[in-house]
Amino acid sequence: EVQLQASGGGLVQAGGSLRLSCVASGITTRQYIVGWFRQAPGKEREGVSCISANVDNTDYADSVKGRFTISRNNAKNTVYLQMNSLKPNDTARYYCAAVNGYGTTWCNNRESLYGHWGQGTLVTVSS
Repeated sequence: EVQLQASGGGLVQAGGSLRLSCVASGITTRQYIVGWFRQAPGKEREGVSCISANVDNTDYADSVKGRFTISRNNAKNTVYLQMNSLKPNDTARYYCAAVNGYGTTWCNNRESLYGHWGQGTLVTVSS
């Protein structure tokens, strides 16, 4: 059974940083495309960042480019989202998701790509 456990959320002031973790079980994250998504109250869920299988190519939403960094630790089967220079409009519940990326070297932030989802972790940025 595939399980994705997101953690690391919390309350932070604008300009601060947080690092989210997505720990996977039942899969080897190195072989999977992993994405981070977020959903703010009253808004649709949106893609934030993703990392490809095999070669760790990455992609970011324009709203987070230059502030967020996605990375992977294969030994820990974990994907991270380092979030710097946080803004109040980054406030949302953040979810990680995964899909088997066998033979691929790309990723994208479309929800429809991903078949496995974690439960989310709440990030609140105060002004």
